[in-house]
Amino acid sequence: MKQHLKHIHPLAWTIIIGTLFGRLVTSMSIPFLSIYLTQVLGATPTQTGITVAVSSLAGVLVSFYGGYISDIIGRKLVMLISVFGWAAVFFGFSEARYLWVFFLVNTLNGLCRAVFEPTSRALLSDITPADHKLLVFNLRYAAINLGVVFGPIIGLQLGAAESTFPFLIAGFIYIVYGLVLFLQFYIHRASMPSRSHATAPRLREALATTGRDRVFLPVLIGTTFCILGYGHFDSTLAQYLAMNTHFANGRQLFTYMLSLNAVTVLVVQYPIVRTARKFQPLMPLILGNVCIVASLLLFGINSSVILLMSSVVLFTIGEVLLFTMMDMLIDRIAKPEFKGTYFGTIGFNNMGNVLAPVLGGIMLDHFGALNGPAVFVPLALISALAFPFLLTAHKRLTAREKAAAKARETINIA
Repeated sequence: MKQHLKHIHPLAWTIIIGTLFGRLVTSMSIPFLSIYLTQVLGATPTQTGITVAVSSLAGVLVSFYGGYISDIIGRKLVMLISVFGWAAVFFGFSEARYLWVFFLVNTLNGLCRAVFEPTSRALLSDITPADHKLLVFNLRYAAINLGVVFGPIIGLQLGAAESTFPFLIAGFIYIVYGLVLFLQFYIHRASMPSRSHATAPRLREALATTGRDRVFLPVLIGTTFCILGYGHFDSTLAQYLAMNTHFANGRQLFTYMLSLNAVTVLVVQYPIVRTARKFQPLMPLILGNVCIVASLLLFGINSSVILLMSSVVLFTIGEVLLFTMMDMLIDRIAKPEFKGTYFGTIGFNNMGNVLAPVLGGIMLDHFGALNGPAVFVPLALISALAFPFLLTAHKRLTAREKAAAKARETINIA
């Protein structure tokens, strides 16, 4: 292992360590935003849901072009502009006092994330040899979850649910991250990838190409419902626990649930992925959504802290099954000459993250936080709409691969 670590590029280490501290400060501030808006600013759950959702919406609209932009003007310029812009966003959060300001700043938050993160992953790929890429991306994913283990607990101690002070800390951390990146780019400028002369991806052509694929289209629709269910954890559940008087300290409980979620990812990721690779390509996604739907139902009917924590573990298993196997599925069903188009288009399933806070806010406004089943049962049923689409895709993919295998046999015989 030491030999492999020695071959990791210094810029890659900067991104991995920067990701650790970035997720640490982000998770000690952003997850508490919905609680702050309702409890301190007096926003309704629906208003809060819309304000939280706008970040994901901005990300969906920009992410399709994010990789293209960095190909044309260079990774360095895109990453430096977006990381310092992200720092300004966190300073904006720290000074915001009105709901419309939070709406505007969270829109910019989504834009910065949608540009910086894909570009940083592309740079990792550029500067890492093929035989070390799996290690580097696993280290980055571990850094994300390690940051989220401690971030919410620190945020709770700093009063993130009642103050915007943690956003100020996040802004300073991102300035430091940007300065270190600038220094590393200067030192290692000779090894930076050259700019591309690629043509801009056309949204209409991408949608037309993937829309004609009878396997991909139901996968896109089905995973949108899966992500919609996943999106309730940071938004709807946070507000529900903070507003529900059945829990002595809902904010603290939510903090521990966030940390448990991250710890569980670190513990179960490897064994789950190793086992799930033996399944048919769509089965991990179907099983993952079963876990997420079941956990949403349990969130609504559980009044016991122990059972709620057990539900978080179930939810996290579903999360790992869903997100770690999705790229492998897309790689399998995409036509070789259109893989970039398929990977770009599947990002539109993040519309689920846009809809989740809004739907959750509407349910909380209508039924109140004291009526958990009325809030979470409909949300679970909406998420369950993924199943017919994923099952349809499973049947079509199985038929396609059988037909392809039969055609190869015929050619070999001839």
